[in-house]
Amino acid sequence: MARRALLEFEKPLVELEEQIEQIRQLARDSEVDVSQQLLQLETLATRRRSEIFAALTPAQKIQVARHPQRPSTLDYIQVITDQFFELHGDRRGSDDQALVGGVGRIGEQGVVLLGHQKGRDTKENVARNFGMASPGGYRKAMRLMEHADRFGLPILSFIDTPGAYAGVLAEEQGQGEAIAVNLREMFRLRVPILATVIGEGGSGGALGIGVADRLLMFEHSVYTVASPEACASILWRDAGKAPDAAQALRITGSDLLQLGLVDRVLQEPCGGNHWAPLQAAQTLKAALLEELAALQTLSPEALQQQRYDKFRRMGRFLEAGQVQESAV
Repeated sequence: MARRALLEFEKPLVELEEQIEQIRQLARDSEVDVSQQLLQLETLATRRRSEIFAALTPAQKIQVARHPQRPSTLDYIQVITDQFFELHGDRRGSDDQALVGGVGRIGEQGVVLLGHQKGRDTKENVARNFGMASPGGYRKAMRLMEHADRFGLPILSFIDTPGAYAGVLAEEQGQGEAIAVNLREMFRLRVPILATVIGEGGSGGALGIGVADRLLMFEHSVYTVASPEACASILWRDAGKAPDAAQALRITGSDLLQLGLVDRVLQEPCGGNHWAPLQAAQTLKAALLEELAALQTLSPEALQQQRYDKFRRMGRFLEAGQVQESAV
């Protein structure tokens, strides 16, 4: 079994985890009954883990959202679907590996699923470009969403990217235009759209598949206009002030729910989704089916109008203690 990567704030749990493993080894090598001692230590470790994760700062939540063992789009698709066929290519000569998708079935419900895909190790991350999609990735996503609209299939998108790829080649190939087209076209789709931030939702790279009727978010995920490191570099010329930027940006699920930017925050297992990925997938599946059932009662016209109104309500700001509507 692969060793679980520990984050800095999880290190107080290392000693406990080592004691638990030693006792397990003792139980395997001898006939000594250590079940009671093992239960006590496991209970203590669970309690301490719960205390740590209940008090995470925004900067620490970013670390959890970026955890290398956090479940990815394809991990969730594998668990929540009964059948899935990945589709490739944007029909313009590109097949971006940082954005994946296809058609699937959840029970008797046909759906189109798509999302950003990161890698598990350096080699896979390079192949997946660390989840940063190129213009071809967003055009592939739009092709899949048009397929969903044509055949009346709900769209499930999974957001997990630090942002769209910002390389020179991507800009030459029309990165901004590709994302802008997706933003425009998603408003006209006549099928339910459910988006979930499963890890890191960064900037326009996230929005390119995030114009949804319902936006869900795991509690230790983050959703932000710019990474805290980029924000700190812009404001203070110092990326080291990223924790201060993370606090000011209000990027956590609870903050965004209060601001009305996300519709639902999904609880994670104790220690985060990487500790219990199957449990996380079942939580996600139940939430998606519940939200989808509600959206499917609406007519296509009502869906479009509700989606338009939802985004028109965004863009509030504080001034002199008053909440005002921006002139979007």
